[in-house]
Amino acid sequence: MTSAVEQLHAVEAKIASAEREAKRGPGAVTLVAVSKTFAAEDIRPVIEAGQRVFGENRVQEAQGKWPALREAFPDLELHLIGPLQSNKAKEAVALFDVIETVDREKIAAELAKEMTRQGRTLKLYVQVNTGSEPQKAGIEPREAVAFVKRCRDVHGLAIEGLMCIPPADENPGPHFALLEKLAREAGVGKLSMGMSGDYETAIAFGATSVRVGSAIFGSRT
Repeated sequence: MTSAVEQLHAVEAKIASAEREAKRGPGAVTLVAVSKTFAAEDIRPVIEAGQRVFGENRVQEAQGKWPALREAFPDLELHLIGPLQSNKAKEAVALFDVIETVDREKIAAELAKEMTRQGRTLKLYVQVNTGSEPQKAGIEPREAVAFVKRCRDVHGLAIEGLMCIPPADENPGPHFALLEKLAREAGVGKLSMGMSGDYETAIAFGATSVRVGSAIFGSRT
C-alpha cells in the first residue's frame, strides 16, 4: 500500500468514529478527497483503494488529469471546490459533477446557461464567506438565504447545499454552526464543511461532506 492509501483508510476510520460520536448513521458523511496539485499517478492508487469522490480547485488543472482517469474509472464524482470565473463556466460544466462555489449572480446565470446548452444537470452549492474575509470568495452570510432563493427563482438552479471555509486562525465551530443555521433557513440539506484540520469538528456540527486533502495525499509543494 502507498502511504496515501494508508492515510485514506485512517481518515475513513476517523470519519466513521466521528459519525458514531455525533450519533449519526454510518455513511452519513461523504469524503471528498482533495487532489489539487497532485498528479494522476498520485491519485490513481487512492481510486483503486475505493475512493470515488474527489475535489479540485482549478478548472484548468483538473482538465489536464481527470478526463483520462474518468475514462478508466467511469463512476467517479468530481467536485469543483475553488472559485469559478465566469469565463470558465463552459469547461466547468463539461468536466465537473458538483460545483461547490456558486457565490454571485453572474456565476449563477452562466451556469444555468451552460447546463441548458450542454444538457447537463450539476449539483450546486452556494459558498458562504462565514468570516466575511475580504480576500476569500463566498457570499456574505446575511445575503446567503436570499441568494439561494434568487438562484432558484431567477436562474432555475436547484441549489442543494452550502459550503464554507472558516478563517484559519479562528475556532471553526461557530462558523460550522452558522452554516448549518443558514442551510436550514434556505431549505437546503447538504453542508460541505471541514478540511484536514477540522473535519471531525465539522461532522459534529452536521457536515454531510468533508474536503480532505493533505491528511490523505500529504503536504503540497
